[in-house]
Amino acid sequence: MEASGLLLHGFAVLLTWKTLVLMVVGLVLGIFVGVLPGLGGPNGVAILLPLTFTMDPTSAIVMLSCIYWGALFGGAITSILFNIPGEAWSVATTFDGYPMAQQGRAAEALTAAFTSSFIGSLVAVLLITFLAPMISSFALKFGPPEFFAVYLLTFCSFVGLSREAKHKTVISMSLGLLLAGIGMDTVSGNLRMTFGSPELLRGINFLVAVIGLFGISEILLTMEERLALRGHAAGISLRVVLSVWKDLPKYWVTLLRSSFIGCWLGITPGGAIAASFMGYNLAKRFAKEPGSFGKGRIEGVFAPKTAAHASGTSALLPMLALGIPGSGSAAILLGGLMVWGLNPGPLLFVEHKDFVWGLIASMYLGNVVGLVLVLTTVPIFASILRVPFAAVAPMIVVSCAIGAYAIQNAMFDIWLMLGFGVVGYVFKKIGIPLAPFTLALVLGNRAEDAFRLSMIGSGGTLKVFWSNGLVGSITTLAIVLLFWPVIDSLLGRVGWRQQDKTATQ
Repeated sequence: MEASGLLLHGFAVLLTWKTLVLMVVGLVLGIFVGVLPGLGGPNGVAILLPLTFTMDPTSAIVMLSCIYWGALFGGAITSILFNIPGEAWSVATTFDGYPMAQQGRAAEALTAAFTSSFIGSLVAVLLITFLAPMISSFALKFGPPEFFAVYLLTFCSFVGLSREAKHKTVISMSLGLLLAGIGMDTVSGNLRMTFGSPELLRGINFLVAVIGLFGISEILLTMEERLALRGHAAGISLRVVLSVWKDLPKYWVTLLRSSFIGCWLGITPGGAIAASFMGYNLAKRFAKEPGSFGKGRIEGVFAPKTAAHASGTSALLPMLALGIPGSGSAAILLGGLMVWGLNPGPLLFVEHKDFVWGLIASMYLGNVVGLVLVLTTVPIFASILRVPFAAVAPMIVVSCAIGAYAIQNAMFDIWLMLGFGVVGYVFKKIGIPLAPFTLALVLGNRAEDAFRLSMIGSGGTLKVFWSNGLVGSITTLAIVLLFWPVIDSLLGRVGWRQQDKTATQ
């Protein structure tokens, strides 16, 4: 009941003409960057983040979150009409979405994608509404050892549960932690790794790094690939929308299962990519006719889109409640909050209730408005894909440079942005994930501070991380997740041996 009352208060904060206009603008910009191949949610939020610096925190974060929702919606257009996934988590949508477009059922496929995206996000937002206050109130009991244990759990889970190669995840995270240490040490006040450069006294600005890593690197990749965009025409009619919606009850099991998969992999660092493929594979596995998947089956659109959007939205739960982002996009939003002097975590729900519940309310309203917007404007945004990329790329690069410069009014940041753009390009070419790097860059200083304060308070003994049941259980779980691939392999071997013995007997 308390959450419901606070949510109504959030709608009261949200429902002003200024905020509603910013919400629509954010959605339109988000759909635009979602439609452009290679940009997508994280890149769009990173590139457009500087636009919000002059706004109040509530308006700014509402606009940023709507850019994110719009990008998630827009990615379906490229996947279905052009067979070009705008993001890695849209790959599974092409398996059945593009064949449906080839069969002249593009409108049906797009309606299914947008609707399932809305359902997945709605389930995740409901989870945030009722779980975030409980988690944050519990986290108020945390001290430095508990916070470090949670940060350790996040880092370890990214390594142990990530779908990428473990050594590449460790490399990415280590480089992020190394760069997070540049500048003035917040505990001792000493300078570290500045090499006599006054520009590095403040450290590596997170936003400059993100704009380069996501925005510039994607431009370089797209220029290299020279994408030629030829797709199918699409126009969604009310008759098609109502027809797809009428059949939704037939797929309630798929929608519910994919929503739960997405929420779980969003809260843990499994991510939207794993969620989309898992949702698709399970839908195919439990289908009566699995052979029809990949040939234009609408369930093959429902499953991955529901899971991906549930994952992308639920990743904001640990970010808001604990200050720990569950995805690269959530990490970028976390960096935005810190720019406005807001520290995500348990105290955010106590000290900034208007902001938190206004943001949660915007998740509901933004998804509804976003669904209506994409259903009515598909032909317009699809036509954007026919604009030569050579005309679009310079505008994106200029906006990135302006954004990087505006953060601290320093020319050095533009060069730094370009340097990170090259780093991001190289990382993507050799398969090193950017999410662990981004996570470490955001949380590195906070984790280090928590660790050093724990050491100071305990006299330098690591036993402080097992000093009570709470911190001990979190630390132990972190170690288990770090070595989970090894543990899983050992359990598998034991299981096979038992099966062999049973077969022999």
